[in-house]
Amino acid sequence: MTVLVVNSGSSSLKYAVVKPDTGEFLADGIVEQIGEGPIADHDAALRSAFDSLAADGLHLDTLGLVAVGHRVVHGGKTFYRPTPIDDALVTKLEELSPLAPLHNPPAVLGIEVARKLLPDLPHIAVFDTAFFHDLPAAAASYAIDRELAERWKIRRYGFHGTSHGYVSRQAAEFLGKPYESLNQIVLHLGNGASASAIAGGRPADTSMGLTPMEGLVMGTRSGDIDPGIISYLWRTAEMSVEEIESMLNRRSGVLGLGGENDFRKLRELIGSGDEAAQLAYDVYIHRLRKYVGAYLAVLGRTDVISFTAGVGENAVTVRRDALTGLTGLGIEIDEDLNASASREPRRISTEDSAITVLVVPTNEELAIAQACVEVVTP
Repeated sequence: MTVLVVNSGSSSLKYAVVKPDTGEFLADGIVEQIGEGPIADHDAALRSAFDSLAADGLHLDTLGLVAVGHRVVHGGKTFYRPTPIDDALVTKLEELSPLAPLHNPPAVLGIEVARKLLPDLPHIAVFDTAFFHDLPAAAASYAIDRELAERWKIRRYGFHGTSHGYVSRQAAEFLGKPYESLNQIVLHLGNGASASAIAGGRPADTSMGLTPMEGLVMGTRSGDIDPGIISYLWRTAEMSVEEIESMLNRRSGVLGLGGENDFRKLRELIGSGDEAAQLAYDVYIHRLRKYVGAYLAVLGRTDVISFTAGVGENAVTVRRDALTGLTGLGIEIDEDLNASASREPRRISTEDSAITVLVVPTNEELAIAQACVEVVTP
């Protein structure tokens, strides 16, 4: 029994064939530069993925596929469970596009192509916002005009939910403790970055909001800013809303400050004495520590902090600098454990640390595959 997981972006398409019961990946890959050269569109991209699978001896009709799982970034208020896809759902996803204009439209394209090429399989939408659907109202609500917020569906939705849910459960399993007994902070640090506070298995707060732009400093996104900056740039710099939005999404964050959003290259620039790169790193760490401190207060008692995703799993210095000097708050990092290159879930805090600190590799494709099986299995 396998699931084909599809994550469709505007210019790339990631795919994986996963055995949800064992966690085994039979194959995974990415088709990039859609719209360029031989990959004219998403249809060609998915066909290219199928050709790659066949070249490896993996033919779709012999893989035991039971479903196709689609990662969809924004489910709005309505969609928070893995949902079978039909024409009506596709229409509703298109209607949600204003809430995630960079993410939902390419997801819909991927869905339409996959349904056309694999019409006999159930297609399931798994939503990035689902895990945070039940955020407490105090955490989900913005302090703006209430009627305006309700009319335009403005609230904190949260993102990377599939990863936060998966990692927090893996942390509980690693510690051998009931999921509902733990208060956790999960730090999903990739090119996109988000933090969550999870109290007894239920989300208490998260850093991303109406869109994936809020919160932590990211690779190319600003994270938290004074909203007055937007009107200031519109009025004074005469930038259009589209220009401002593009700047905040694509030319901000670590890239905007330091000229590089790959942390390996950023460290090289810092090593060469580049002051802009150093400032970018310092701002990134400062914001990360602010959120950790805030979530310690939100939770009251914290049992475990987990780092995950590309930067969180691999950047030793980021983990160290994010939590160093916090012994008074019950956090003490073991430098040798933190420096380990292991790819397995592992503890990086000292035995004396009141709060356990872990590195837990995320696996969103597996989580999506498992969610699909729950839907299609009687």
